[in-house]
Formats: sequence, structure tokens, C-alpha cells
Amino acid sequence: MKTLKISLFSKVILLIVSALFFFSLLFPMWRIELTAPQYPEGLVLQLHANKIAGDVDIINGLNHYIGMKTLHTEDFVEFSILPYVFIFFGLFTLAMIFIAKRKGVIILFVSFVLFGILAACDFYRWNYEYGHNLNPNAAIVVPGMAYQPPLIGYKQLLNFGAFSIPDVGGWMLILAGVLLFGILVKENQWIRSIRKPNIGPVLLFLLSFTLFSCTNYNAVPLELNKDNCDFCKMSIADGKFGAEVITQKGRVYKFDDIQCMVNYCKANQDTKMKVFYVNDFTKENVLIPAETAFFLSGEMIHSPMRGGIIAFSSKNELAAIQPKFNAKSILWDVVYNK
Repeated sequence: MKTLKISLFSKVILLIVSALFFFSLLFPMWRIELTAPQYPEGLVLQLHANKIAGDVDIINGLNHYIGMKTLHTEDFVEFSILPYVFIFFGLFTLAMIFIAKRKGVIILFVSFVLFGILAACDFYRWNYEYGHNLNPNAAIVVPGMAYQPPLIGYKQLLNFGAFSIPDVGGWMLILAGVLLFGILVKENQWIRSIRKPNIGPVLLFLLSFTLFSCTNYNAVPLELNKDNCDFCKMSIADGKFGAEVITQKGRVYKFDDIQCMVNYCKANQDTKMKVFYVNDFTKENVLIPAETAFFLSGEMIHSPMRGGIIAFSSKNELAAIQPKFNAKSILWDVVYNK
């Protein structure tokens, strides 16, 4: 006889989903990052369930010049409602563990999806109103220009690049939605007929993947003849001498010369760097971790900005090239402190 009760495995997943709803209240849900040459580390606007945080005062100062309304938590009724919404979903999910009815999980999932759609529409309305309703007497007025940030993704606004992406709390809610959908796939017969026999490992994979994908410090390929060096501002044209650094906030800075990367880091010591990459000299535009690379330094190495440093992924490759340049082998810490 078929049962309408959910399995023990699904109850465990529901417990995780409930925790995600509650703990998401401790973190910002969404973030809008602004990048511009005058702000090397960028500006961040963080939207929590109950407040606006981040570089609010600086952004409000910039908004004043273009005639945009300043941002204040008390101007948005949503911040007084959203905490109760997420507490409701957390309690609803906990209740489903004890009730254990498939229909209840379906109602929970559909309710959460509808809430997500409503929240996205409301967020778009915010962005539209703030980006279009500008003071015509502002100091900077560009005819026909609006400053509406993207709902999600990237958009160029004058000399600012605007990234609109989920923050930690938002990713937790996305994971909650994915896990709820996974429970529906596992528990409902009409989906079971077209699915693989065991979806448990898939759910665990989704959980792990989402948690570990929140922070990404992987190398971003240099786009030759398109990217400019963030230190000397020259175009990056040679894929043998380039370098890249990613900050703790995930910002990527690219360079046409390893020495340019070192100089940039010295000039921006307040910026917390996370990972460093350098081009492998023996390959065409392949970035390798600087900490594990082997380096040659010499006057006969004609790198774009005359830094005279090249990197290799192995000692054997370094040894094969070393006589050609009459260069000395050095370590990463020597390069970084040069």
C-alpha cells in the first residue's frame, strides 16, 4: 500500500532546510557591489532581512551628486516584515517534519517559490524607482541616463560597474529551495517514475556544491588585448608574463607583468589579497598559483614593463630556459618582496 508519509531521509533534509531559514537571518541576503577606478576595493551595499548595511554612507554621498534618493532602512517596510517571513518558513518546515505529509511539503515549496517571485518583483521595483526618479537639479545630470542597478548580474552605470548578486543569506535560501524541490522529486510518484532509483546522493551533492560554491577564488583567464593592467593601465597583450590577484572579497585584478602585480599590492596594502596567479612562461596564457610556481629573474628577460621575472610550473622547465636568459632562480616570497 502506498503511503503519503515522507521518508526519514526527507525529514532530515527538512531539518536542514529549517535551519537554513533561521540561520539566513544572521547574514546579508543580497549584495550590490560597485567598482570604479577611484574605489579599488569597491563599495558594497548589503541587504539583510531587517536592514541595509555596508558602505551606505559613501553610496548615499555619491547618490546625492546624481540626484538619487538616499537609502535608509526605515524607508522600507519590507525590513520590518521579512524577518517574520523567514521565521514563518522555518517553523512551517519544522512542522512538516512532525506532520510528515507530502501535500504539506508541496504547499511549503509552492509558498516559498511564490514568495521568491514576489520578492524579486519588489526588489526590481525598488531598483527602478531609485534609478529613474532623479532630482533634475542634481550636480550631475546626464540626459536620458538612468541608474537602475541590475536585478541580478552586472551593469555599467557611468564609470561604476554594478554587480547584483545573492549574499550568504541569499545562497542559504536558494539552497533551501533546491532541497525542498529535491524532497518533492524523491517523495512524489509522478516524478519518481521518471527519475533515477536513488536521489539521496544527488541531494547531498547539491548541498555540498552550494555550500562550497559561495566562495570562488579560481583564476579568471586573462583576455589578451582586451584586459588592461590594473597597475600600469597598459593593455595585456602577452600571455607569458601576466599575473592576477584575487582579494578576500573576490575581486579580480589583472596585470601585464608580474612586477606590476607586486607593485600594485605594495600600493594597496590595506587591501586583503587572497590568492596570486602568474602566467606559466612555457605555455600560452595559462595562469598557475604563484605560491607553487618557480621563478627566474634577470635583466635579459624582457617582460612588458621590464620587471624581468617569469614563472614556471616545474623546476625542469625552469632549468631548460635558465641558460638562455642567464637569470637566477628565486622563490615566490622573494618576488613578492622585491
